[in-house]
Amino acid sequence: MLSMIGLIGGLALLIFLTMRGMNLLVAGPLCALFVAVLSGIPLFPQLAAEGEANLVGNYMAGFSSFIGAWYLMFLLGAIFGKVMEDSGAADSVSKWVVEKLGMKRAVLAVVIACAVLTYGGVSLFVVAFSVYPMAVSLFKQANLPRRFIPAALAFGSVTFTMTSAGSPEIQNWIPIGYLGTSPYAGWEVSLIVAVFMAVFGYWWLKRMITKAVNNGETFIARSNDPVAEEKELPNPFTGLIPLFVVLIISYYFHDSLKQSALIIALLGGVITTYLLNRKYFKSFWNAVSEGTVGALIALGNTAAVVGFGGVAKAVPAFQVAVDTMTSIPGSPLIGGALAVSIIAGMTGSASGGQAIALPILAPHYMELGVNNEALHRVVSISSGALDSLPHNGYVVTTVRAICGETHKDAYGAVGALTVIVPLLGVIIAIALFSLGLGL
Repeated sequence: MLSMIGLIGGLALLIFLTMRGMNLLVAGPLCALFVAVLSGIPLFPQLAAEGEANLVGNYMAGFSSFIGAWYLMFLLGAIFGKVMEDSGAADSVSKWVVEKLGMKRAVLAVVIACAVLTYGGVSLFVVAFSVYPMAVSLFKQANLPRRFIPAALAFGSVTFTMTSAGSPEIQNWIPIGYLGTSPYAGWEVSLIVAVFMAVFGYWWLKRMITKAVNNGETFIARSNDPVAEEKELPNPFTGLIPLFVVLIISYYFHDSLKQSALIIALLGGVITTYLLNRKYFKSFWNAVSEGTVGALIALGNTAAVVGFGGVAKAVPAFQVAVDTMTSIPGSPLIGGALAVSIIAGMTGSASGGQAIALPILAPHYMELGVNNEALHRVVSISSGALDSLPHNGYVVTTVRAICGETHKDAYGAVGALTVIVPLLGVIIAIALFSLGLGL
């Protein structure tokens, strides 16, 4: 009982401290200490019997193993995003989408611009920073309430693109190492779910905005609103080509190299961006440096959460919780989806939730004969649901740092589109796989 209190209390404390702004590199070990003390786990390896769990050993094992497995992917992904940003290629692609759709479809233009960049492998944070100035301009011209800008950015980035088949985002690649699948696992079901999320989510977003406008809400300008730089940008097609290079290379090598194909694909994207757009760079090497720092921060934050999970999964209460979720009657996919989604929600990280849950769940479900492609797709989609609770790093950054909104004003729409819509997508995916589609 005390172990369960420690586990639930530690997760609640992690959420609380994160929402209060504490750095995850501090909050992670601190909350792991809380879990260990209440579960009676020794704090240091020297105090533990051989092979026995201990706070420092388990925390650092989880922390270092995640970095060892994903450092190059995070590094190259962040650098790719930064060189796309610095060269103006990301802005060029976004503006091209906006021009083609027109101001009357301002919301759709923002969503599609984010979707194109995200599915092409550009970092979620870079996408938000890149598209935000144009979103402000479009919402201002259309006189739409600006508090919905975070929802439009998040919807286009972390729902129907991030966890879909073929996406170069790591949330679609982590299951490969545990399930022996490909990034295109369950693509038939993934396509249906992505279309559902895109159509239903966009309809819901438009409905919320229309209701707000009918209630008298308008765009309110601010003195610090960004002004799109009037600078020469590369041709949008030379901005799109690197995105296609990432997708094509990852597809070509995924059978032979599995997760490592993403390294070659992202490196190919960086090189292609430089070769096609080198005259537009402010400073290529500064972009590489900034991308490197960004990668280390993102990787460290995620590893801090995975380290916490390394301690949490060593306590007796964790196995009780996993047994409860995996013994739910019906499709085993339900238990897998619940486990990954709940862990991702409590840690505020889709990738962290997968990295904690899959080492335990994958062998269990594979022994039961669960189709690995179905499990891959369900796990991927479910990780992108509850991870978007208010304490999620992307949510906090987009709502507060980028858009300058408060959670009170903006999170309602963000939560509806990035939590409820993906949850509905998970339900549809499980239902379709249970009917045998894509198997």
